[in-house]
Amino acid sequence: MTTTSPIRIGVLGAHSTGKTMLLKRIEMELRGNGVTPARTGSIGKRAALNGLPKMQKHTVASTEWIITQGIADEIAAAAQGADVILADRAAHDALAYFNAALQFRGEQIHRLERERLLLLASTQLPKYDLLLATVLDKTIPVEQKHDYDPRYRVLVDHHVHALLAAETIPHLRVTSDPASQANAVAQALEIYLKAAAV
Repeated sequence: MTTTSPIRIGVLGAHSTGKTMLLKRIEMELRGNGVTPARTGSIGKRAALNGLPKMQKHTVASTEWIITQGIADEIAAAAQGADVILADRAAHDALAYFNAALQFRGEQIHRLERERLLLLASTQLPKYDLLLATVLDKTIPVEQKHDYDPRYRVLVDHHVHALLAAETIPHLRVTSDPASQANAVAQALEIYLKAAAV
């Protein structure tokens, strides 16, 4: 069962809101139905290895690098024949992190630079068949191994959902509620099955 082009499912959201676990669940469900998915990710780690600032220190350059690296990863996954591409951190994710970093630091950038980054991220929107946005649940504690600034994490969550709303980007909000998670997994599978049936 194959489609003529890979289905793309992107996820974005603040750190430790369940993005990776959600994509793992979707991947397992797809594989259980005979589908070959490819999951992208680890862009933040690679940015750090390249000396690029992230989190509260996000810059225009690091944001642009993360967006373009994500694009390259998805292109490579498609070239390798994946039926479904599971993009851990869709393009607008980096933009939300950057906007949060600017607010965290009390800084602003030139309007044209902000619009350029938005345009870059927006070029990817037509490719996504489903965009999932995880929602921060403040009642769930962050693992001790993660040294997250709680104020920045809240800002990221705010900017993820504010950006999607401001740009009227179709997406599915995914909360920590098991029913919400199950619905996201079901929709991902349904989108693939519909495309494969055409």
